[in-house]
Amino acid sequence: MPETSRVLAERFRALHVPGNPLVIFNVWDAGSARAVAAAGARAIGLGSWSVAAAQGFEDGEQVPLSFVHENLARIVGATDLPVSIDFESGYAEVADDVGRNIAGLIEIGAVGCNLEDSFPADGALREPAAQAKRIASARKAAESAGIAYFINARTDVFLREPGDREDPALLRQALERGRAYADAGADGLFLPGLVDPGLIERAVRSSPLPVNIMMSASAPSRSILAELGVARISHGPGPYRAMLRHLEDAARAAFGTQA
Repeated sequence: MPETSRVLAERFRALHVPGNPLVIFNVWDAGSARAVAAAGARAIGLGSWSVAAAQGFEDGEQVPLSFVHENLARIVGATDLPVSIDFESGYAEVADDVGRNIAGLIEIGAVGCNLEDSFPADGALREPAAQAKRIASARKAAESAGIAYFINARTDVFLREPGDREDPALLRQALERGRAYADAGADGLFLPGLVDPGLIERAVRSSPLPVNIMMSASAPSRSILAELGVARISHGPGPYRAMLRHLEDAARAAFGTQA
């Protein structure tokens, strides 16, 4: 493992500070990574939805793993910043295979990943114990590589029940999963879909891991999330969607057409 990767991994880990969150403005290719880096990013994070959409695929591990590797390699080569990849459910059903896949990402140069606890086919949640085994396999692979690889454990509890996102019972369920994932070797807890400030504050206070929140139109602002003690803010598919809107507007202006 190159010393550079070890240094970048330590730097990436140190950027997760509750109250001074790391902002991930998610990218999808080398060009977007360069643009985000030039804007002042402290780290680069891929968004699986955006990567898939840019290649004409649906999200949910529909992008071939070979392309995932090639795209990651191009992004790692395009920046000197730490790079974390949204690796969905690990591109494997068996826990040991998740570890082997993580080892492949580390070899390419990734210093972190998101691992979600839902099945890619239908979004159903895995049993917490099963997901913990998958995270433990990923941690074992990182330890074998001798790198402080950052495993961001994503739970999709709030995405499964979008109409009840202010339900404290969902937060309790998410935190129970977070504790199991922490025991298995996760480094962060990603709670996409959680937008209620009171529940975010409770999550930060009770989580055994630094909390990652997804930015959206209904989410609190960056400054409020910082006040609440969030350690990482992701933008998910937002940057790609904004780019497409800008592209369409520019094309309409060039064509002289109306929306």
